[in-house]
Amino acid sequence: MEMVVQDSLLDALKSIGLNLYERKIWVALLSRGVSTAGELSALAKVPRSRTYDTLESLADKGFVIIQTSKPIKYVAVPPKEALERAKKRIMERAENSVRVLEDFKKSEVISELEKIYKKGVEVVEPHQLSGSLKGKQSVHNQLNTVLKQARKRISILATPSALKEIHEAHSSTLKKLSSKGVKVRIAVPDSKEIGSVVDSVREYAEVRKINNAPKGRFVIVDGKHVILPLTDDGVHPTQELAFWTASEHAAGVLEPMFDHIWEHPEK
Repeated sequence: MEMVVQDSLLDALKSIGLNLYERKIWVALLSRGVSTAGELSALAKVPRSRTYDTLESLADKGFVIIQTSKPIKYVAVPPKEALERAKKRIMERAENSVRVLEDFKKSEVISELEKIYKKGVEVVEPHQLSGSLKGKQSVHNQLNTVLKQARKRISILATPSALKEIHEAHSSTLKKLSSKGVKVRIAVPDSKEIGSVVDSVREYAEVRKINNAPKGRFVIVDGKHVILPLTDDGVHPTQELAFWTASEHAAGVLEPMFDHIWEHPEK
């Protein structure tokens, strides 16, 4: 007994977080509706020793219902309903994880960890507080961390598409900083692409449209932190590269450049 399933179907199921055995077993069970582990093992060509734990995993994720009969049988949950169950379970676990993290942030343990970190940073050379960032998510994670440390000023040179990304990913952080008195300046080329985004950004930043702007992008925070993208806007998100450094020297090189662009937007 063997089930023929297109590889493209199994590959598609990988995107929803199912491993190969889970994909094979679930599709096999869908084709039967109700079945035993032995039948599914033969049908999906999955080792019997792995079939039981695979079915347990699928049940935990909401794709399968276990019947407490003899022998034990497994009931397939309709695909759309299975996805809804899986979605609900993921959201519940995520919310629980967030609660745990929030409680931990308020605990005495985090205060002790902060003290350990601050003592460690005091003996670190400036050149050691730097590194390369790969992938759009990694870049934005570090950018958010750096922005939240701002106490006086943030200077951003952005392209139109970069401005949209910054607004979408960091507007809430920038609004909070602006309300606390942090001066946010953003220089961006005058372009039809920015459209209404500029109006939204002006809620928390002073924006100047500049002519003949350099194609580069960078962010400077308090004259101490610099994030400098090393790839252009069109690169695939996974291939985006940027350089981060906590260096007053690097900031001291770029900030005068930004100030010049800021004061002479038309040149």
